[in-house]
Formats: sequence, structure tokens, C-alpha cells
Amino acid sequence: VFHQIPDFTFINQDSLPVTQELVEGKIYVTDFFFTSCPSICPKMSQQMLRIQERFKEEAEVLLLSHSIDPTYDTPEVLSGYAEILEIDSKKWHLLTGNWKDIYNISDEYLAVVAKDSTAPGGYLHSGHFLLVDGNRRIRGAYDGTQAKQVDRLMNDMDVLLEEMLAEGGAP
Repeated sequence: VFHQIPDFTFINQDSLPVTQELVEGKIYVTDFFFTSCPSICPKMSQQMLRIQERFKEEAEVLLLSHSIDPTYDTPEVLSGYAEILEIDSKKWHLLTGNWKDIYNISDEYLAVVAKDSTAPGGYLHSGHFLLVDGNRRIRGAYDGTQAKQVDRLMNDMDVLLEEMLAEGGAP
């Protein structure tokens, strides 16, 4: 039995609510970042852009990036970041919310996220991308700073899409 991600509610870069209903029956990749990150986040964003481009025509694929700095990363800041990176807001949702909900969901994704005054930018977080299936089950974890790992992630996404088509429903 796979662990299932619980219900959630966050706000995206367009100030719209994003809940589990958006990802129902879809494959999605999620990660944790912050826009002022001076270390791994820019590399991760470039790799997410690769995924966005590769699956831009796949309605069954979404990307969710949770900001771990909700005080600074307001929807307006996330919108500006999305504009700079040319993020397709129908495909890739940059999420914010209250501190407790963000950190609780990071635990559900088994992701390392913490405030740390000694870390670059004041936060400690993993660079992993998590592949989640249409039933909100984690199907894989990949180093989002490494192109070869992201290539593997995209191959695994193709497999999940094939499963989804073969089963006529959620992967």
C-alpha cells in the first residue's frame, strides 16, 4: 500500500486556490523552493522548465512547487517569478500558504524542509522532485539538480502515462 498525500489547499501565483481536486487523476511533479534561494533552487527551476516543456501538451501532467518562504513569496512575488521564467500557469503552479500547512505537507511528501539561519538564504531543503500518481501516491524521488535524474523522472512519467491510458483512468 502506497502512502497517499492528504487533502490540501494552497494559493498559486495567480492568487487562485489549488487543492487536491486539481491533481485528481493526474500525474504531477512536486518540489519545495523559495524565490530568493541563492543555492539549488535556480538549478531546480531550470529542470522543472525542462519538464514543463516536455509535457506541455499532456493535460494529465501538472507541476506543483511549494514555496518554503510564505512571508516573502506572496502570490505577487510568485507571479513575477513565473513571468521571468515563462512558466505556464495552467501547467505549473507556484504555491504558497500558511507556514504550518507548507511544512505539514512537506512531511507528507517525506521532504526535508526547515528554517536554518546557517543555510544559504535561511532555509534548508532537499532538491528532490517527487513524482506523484493520479491517486496522490508518491511513485519516485529524483535529484532535481541533476539533468540525468530528471531524464529518469521524465521516463518514469511516460510509463505512468502509458499505465493511465491502458487502465483508462488514473495511473
